[in-house]
Amino acid sequence: MSAFPGMARHPDRLLPAEPGVRVIARRLYESVRDLPIISPHGHVDAGLLADNLPFPDPAALFVTPDHYVTRLLHASGVALDDLGVGRGPLPRDESRQVWRRLCENLPAFRGTAVRYWLESELAEVFGVDERPSAKTADAIYDQVVACLAMDTFRPRALFERFGIEVLATTDDPCDDLAAHAALAADPSFTGRVLPAFRPDRYLESARPGWAAAVARLGEVAGVDTGSYRGWVAAMERRRAYFARHGATSTDHSHDDVSTEPLTAGEAERVYRAALAGSATPAQSVALRRHMLLEMARMSCDDGLVMMLHPSVRRGHHGPTLAAFGPDTGHDIPVRAEFTDALRPLLERFGTHPNLRLVLFTLDETTFSRELAPLAGFYPSVYLGAPWWFLDAPDAVLRFRAAVTETAGFTRTAGFIDDARAFCSIPVRHDMSRRLDSGFLARLVAEHRLDEDEAHEVVSDLVTGRPRVVFGL
Repeated sequence: MSAFPGMARHPDRLLPAEPGVRVIARRLYESVRDLPIISPHGHVDAGLLADNLPFPDPAALFVTPDHYVTRLLHASGVALDDLGVGRGPLPRDESRQVWRRLCENLPAFRGTAVRYWLESELAEVFGVDERPSAKTADAIYDQVVACLAMDTFRPRALFERFGIEVLATTDDPCDDLAAHAALAADPSFTGRVLPAFRPDRYLESARPGWAAAVARLGEVAGVDTGSYRGWVAAMERRRAYFARHGATSTDHSHDDVSTEPLTAGEAERVYRAALAGSATPAQSVALRRHMLLEMARMSCDDGLVMMLHPSVRRGHHGPTLAAFGPDTGHDIPVRAEFTDALRPLLERFGTHPNLRLVLFTLDETTFSRELAPLAGFYPSVYLGAPWWFLDAPDAVLRFRAAVTETAGFTRTAGFIDDARAFCSIPVRHDMSRRLDSGFLARLVAEHRLDEDEAHEVVSDLVTGRPRVVFGL
């Protein structure tokens, strides 16, 4: 493979180009480079670590389940069928074909965060020193397959190698959390893998299958969900179950974050109409907004951190959704509004000592206009890191520039990787550490911050903020 261009990773990648600022950034980065990874929100399956089975193949690890990758390949003319999306385990020859399609189309990823992560994973986790291309695809595939056959590349070994201290998953309220319990009881596994309560499907009463889902929720919780009161009680019981299994947070992703309350009578009436299938679309939205407010009330009672990931139009392309299901690359951001939408919640609970509300957005226009001012007043509000379409180098720096002057650093929640691809976790966190080091180095170079303070800040962003904000 030596005849092809190499993939050497520059030691100063992502650090500022100005020589004087880069020197400071390098010192800051070196001070946090090897700190443990704390991942308070992501989508890795706990069963991956509980079972500790070898990863099947490069396509299953890097391509097929990762909508970051498949969406841009699809936009470049590669059919999702040809990427194995929604098909389960692939035969080895088909897996190799999927990998070839990725490597052949790598130019489509130039300049993207996905390209940066992919090459970082290949180079730093698997020792690949050649750039993926049509010519190198098979050799790289074989090299990764050889690695995956080793015990040192099983999930638990990589968990330890990556330096992960805490990994939070995202889980359905009806999940029995057996994998989490198995890991917690296993003396050979010393990491912390914590569940997070994700109740979205139980709040969206207009969606198909909602009534059956709520009935199942009641069955698991041991509560009759035939009434609004029962619905609320079932949620409270399942939250308590999650907390007993180590959960410290809940996660919510809806079209908006409006939290207008209903009266008790209105809530009961709309809930029963929803169960009967006669609620109007407007009533269903009103019920969800009211229940989101109730979730904040529950967080005040049980102390679970409340994360809000709003304003994504899920399943934007109906035919793809029907053929391949959700999370297959066609979720598209929409405009977000926080100031008025969250006012009912914050007027009731914004100064409650038990509430920690972490706000995320895909709408950059809200960084300085809404999110930073909210976090700059309400002691319960923290700013989540840029995520999904914004978890990229330039967007992360725009976030810091937009919010720091109003909210500072302590009102942010540290880095959230939101990862589905397990091997991308360390490279995403490394990216964040490099970018924050560069941002702080510029403040030092401009004499807006002393370097000893910058060292304190960068360390706090890596480990201090997530531990404090997420109760870890």
